[in-house]
Amino acid sequence: MNVRATGAEVAGERTDGAADRAVAALVEKARAAQRVFENAGQEALDTAAAAAAWAIMEPQRNRRLADLSVRDTGLGNADDKFRKNYRKTLGLLRDLHGQKTTGVIARDDASGIVEIARAVGVVAAITPSTNPAATPVNKIVNSLKCGNAVIVAPSPKGYSSCALLIEFIHAQFVKAGLDPDLVQMLPAPISKAATAALMRQCDLVVATGSQANVRMAYASGTPAFGVGAGNVASIVTASANLRDAAQKILRSKTFDNATSCSSENSVVIEAAVYQPMLAELAACGGVLLDAAQKTRLQAAMWVNGKLSEHCTAKSAEVIARVAGLDEIAERHPAFLMVEESGAGSDYPFSGEKLAPVLTVYRAANFAAAADVVRDIYAYMGAGHSIGLHSSDAAQAVQLGVSLPVARVIVNQAHCLATGGNFDNGLPFSLSMGCGTWGRNNFSGNLGFRHYLNTTRVAYPIEERVPDPDDLLGDFFARFGR
Repeated sequence: MNVRATGAEVAGERTDGAADRAVAALVEKARAAQRVFENAGQEALDTAAAAAAWAIMEPQRNRRLADLSVRDTGLGNADDKFRKNYRKTLGLLRDLHGQKTTGVIARDDASGIVEIARAVGVVAAITPSTNPAATPVNKIVNSLKCGNAVIVAPSPKGYSSCALLIEFIHAQFVKAGLDPDLVQMLPAPISKAATAALMRQCDLVVATGSQANVRMAYASGTPAFGVGAGNVASIVTASANLRDAAQKILRSKTFDNATSCSSENSVVIEAAVYQPMLAELAACGGVLLDAAQKTRLQAAMWVNGKLSEHCTAKSAEVIARVAGLDEIAERHPAFLMVEESGAGSDYPFSGEKLAPVLTVYRAANFAAAADVVRDIYAYMGAGHSIGLHSSDAAQAVQLGVSLPVARVIVNQAHCLATGGNFDNGLPFSLSMGCGTWGRNNFSGNLGFRHYLNTTRVAYPIEERVPDPDDLLGDFFARFGR
């Protein structure tokens, strides 16, 4: 399959008019294919979703995608991307298995309501360079399961990985007799004008990646689901199993070189176990920098106020060398640690780093730890999630009712758990809504139901008019009529 456009479509950065015309041609093909597909029945939808999933899960194809992703984006770790591509897609298939997504999906005789699942049409899938294969396939599988066509707008760095993925999907479609126009992508070179045109012309936008893209999605005039900024913090309490907590933070902080928005950026430790926890983190390969080393690391990681591409999603050893900390690099650290006491723009380590660098805070007690996290999220990351390592289950609920978070992850490796895992009940997703705290219109993990319309048929039932006293009796008793 040749996914590259020719002629005027690739002649540099498109004008708005040219972008509109190029995208319109893709959307027209997608609509024609989707109109047939949405009426093909549940088996056809399930087959298409399975074909797209197997396109990335098959080991040889998965390895090519993982290697290409790291080679062309320079972000992350190929072995971890291989595992992510497989497990996230397998988990999604588990969530979709047996789900009805077309025709009548529910009947309630008592209410007289029949629910009918309907496709949304053509989905614009905006995807990031950090997961240039796993995120597109998640959106493609969800879209197909619900009878939609999908057009992917990859990041420029992730273009090659996405193109290869769609080539693999089309090969599976040929075997299954499916129309390749159901899954397309923007032609190279990827431009903001083309991405914006796609958002305007499609029926639904699902945007994951930079906050600029998310804001563009919400402003496109098309219904959109976008996600908030990551900047996860985890709390370690005095009742935690410190060794277990440290090992799970290690797994989360280092997986794919911390490309995930769900990787901890900060850990807040109760004072009673502060030094023992630092010792456990050191035993896991974490290296705590002194004040001078922290200053040099800060200068390397932020250039003119922006994260440096030389440190983003690189290994801790590479980052240490970029910062001129050769003595640290020679220790082959798994991750770097810096101590911090504040949050906000004057404390850049309190923000998202997309790197295996962990900011460490000391808190007097659990309530103080929650206050530290609240301050961090007031700066960045509100709505996403928080990790908790504790033997007191009630503390998780306390965080859930008091902090601006959509998920509380208890005694787990956060970046592996928050998007769904086989040992928790969250749905598998690579797009986590952050609610109104994160300026999002949803607070769950983006799943197949977000890719559906639902029509409700209302039949007449026996009239049931309540007595006002049954509903207002308590109010009347307390305050009178």
